[in-house]
Amino acid sequence: MPLRTDSRARAEAWFLEHGLPYFVDDLRADVRRRLHRTRVLIVLAVAIVLGAVAGTVIGLLAGDDGGTNGFTAGVTVALAAIVVYALRALKTGMIARWAGGRALGSLGLLVPLATRALPMLLLFITFLFINTEVWQVADAMSPGVLGGSVLFFALAAGFFLVSRLGEELDDVDDLDDVTAVVAACGGTSVEDEARALAERGDQLAVNSQVVGLEKANLVLALVIAQAVQVLLLAIAVSAFFVVFGAVAIDEDVIESWIGSPPTYLLGQVVSVQLLKVAIFLGSFSGLYFTVYAITDATYRQQFFTEILRELERAVGVRAVYRELQDH
Repeated sequence: MPLRTDSRARAEAWFLEHGLPYFVDDLRADVRRRLHRTRVLIVLAVAIVLGAVAGTVIGLLAGDDGGTNGFTAGVTVALAAIVVYALRALKTGMIARWAGGRALGSLGLLVPLATRALPMLLLFITFLFINTEVWQVADAMSPGVLGGSVLFFALAAGFFLVSRLGEELDDVDDLDDVTAVVAACGGTSVEDEARALAERGDQLAVNSQVVGLEKANLVLALVIAQAVQVLLLAIAVSAFFVVFGAVAIDEDVIESWIGSPPTYLLGQVVSVQLLKVAIFLGSFSGLYFTVYAITDATYRQQFFTEILRELERAVGVRAVYRELQDH
């Protein structure tokens, strides 16, 4: 029994190290309690109250006649409160750390994808960047409207990621036999236990199916890994246009476009109007890149093959973990 307990402890440590807290029985039970309807309603109520207070205060301080600044600030604060609860109480911080690390480790795959996706995108948004109407629209945007636009693009990108990336996991838990489970456990902390259980004739593959919170853990890991890369690309595009605009577009040109002198934040180099246009186009680029990435077969094969291999190992370790629990 002590050896079996030690093996389960090593499996649990492996899960936590690889951003899979919901694979640990005690943590999953704790998270399930924190997802009880009553607690979720309390969290939502607190988030709404915080958002309403923040939105009202920001709206009053900003002299927000249209309510856009206050509304955007309120929604942002409410979402931030929910995210904080998820990171702390629902243990998603562990998932985010691992997935973020995997995404940063796979940045090399982002370069060839960017070279395929960005040329046409840059051609299109560069045309928009030197378009008078775009500057007029951006100049008329209050911080609330601009923030709301960015938030809309982010939510749309998140919807596409969640709806499509779940399909990538269809085959991850299809470990049809004991041999597949043992192979998946190769190089993990329970490799020896997997071989011993297989030699004893235990049906490890029976425990390979992943559902519920554990499936959500796998999907969330994929979504965060992809979202980190999309965010980096969107920031890079915004930075490109800030530099390009600061170098190529004179103050007189901006004034002729927007009908008034531009407002500067950093000396006489970067104007508020330039930042607004760059942020808007960068966030739009992030949405475009999200759709392109999840539909590009070559990128999906390269990026997801590696990370799905890691998740397949997790399914194998989980099968052994469950078998150790049952005996």
